[in-house]
Amino acid sequence: MRIVITGAAGFIGSRFAEMLLEAQHLGYDDIVILDALTYSGRRENIESVVRDSRVSFVQGDITDPEVTEEVLRGAQAVVHFAAESHVDRSITGARTFFETNVIGTQTLLESARRHQVERFVHVSTDEVYGSIAEGSWSEDHILEPNSPYSSSKAGSDLAALAYHRTYGMHVCVTRCSNNYGPRQFPEKVIPLFVTNLMDGLKVPLYGDGLNVRDWLHVDDHCRGILLVLEGGRTGEIYNIGGGTELTNKELTYRLLQLCDKTDASIEPVADRLGHDRRYSVDCSKISNELGYSPQVPFEEGLAAVVQWYLDNETWWRSLKEAM
Repeated sequence: MRIVITGAAGFIGSRFAEMLLEAQHLGYDDIVILDALTYSGRRENIESVVRDSRVSFVQGDITDPEVTEEVLRGAQAVVHFAAESHVDRSITGARTFFETNVIGTQTLLESARRHQVERFVHVSTDEVYGSIAEGSWSEDHILEPNSPYSSSKAGSDLAALAYHRTYGMHVCVTRCSNNYGPRQFPEKVIPLFVTNLMDGLKVPLYGDGLNVRDWLHVDDHCRGILLVLEGGRTGEIYNIGGGTELTNKELTYRLLQLCDKTDASIEPVADRLGHDRRYSVDCSKISNELGYSPQVPFEEGLAAVVQWYLDNETWWRSLKEAM
């Protein structure tokens, strides 16, 4: 069977491709990696994957219908990661986010419909829910996105669900909490802070540092997506979380400790525009239906990630210098 993974040269997509190769019981012996290789998609991330005879790589943009038509011909499944995803970039340049995340997703869905793709998993984010003061979001919570990034992802979610309801496509949407892990682009908070600390630089902490995020290891996220790919009910949304809620200040102090630095390395900066206060997802649906539970303890996972950046300076150094 053929499966197309969009955005598979990025942080999460590349790890998913690796794990899919290990999941031979799913029967995908023709794996197509589609990636535009923009600034955060890197061939280095998929070097080991493309050496496998089951894998082929296509460089192309999901907003180009000629690309999506060609790649999806004969495919049985799509797992759609490709997206612009950095909130700060969306604040200074929103248009690209709506073009890629909304128009790109609709272009991909239309090609999937035309070629009668059997399963389409659309990978989204908990940020589409907005901000929650207490409790946790279930999948039926209304969408209240507050940034150009999250609103563009909300639009792509609605497009995916509309293709299920209008055309009967087998579509599932996943919404994850904040991911961390190896090969994450160094503009995101954990690799940014770790690499800054390695270079003896300060780490920029937004506002009062009390914004809360739930942290999910990339391996657990990909395990959840595999469960949805295999057994998710059509037209359904599944939250995927890590179960570790921390304020940004708490996260910062853990990174300082792991990097043997003091709070003198913290530089308070003005808060981000529209900065959501707290995210928290209820994962009982995917747990009850598909047997999901996070497997990577946060302390262990975070220490391993810090060590990965310490050991792989050649991977991130040029990226950091170009930022």
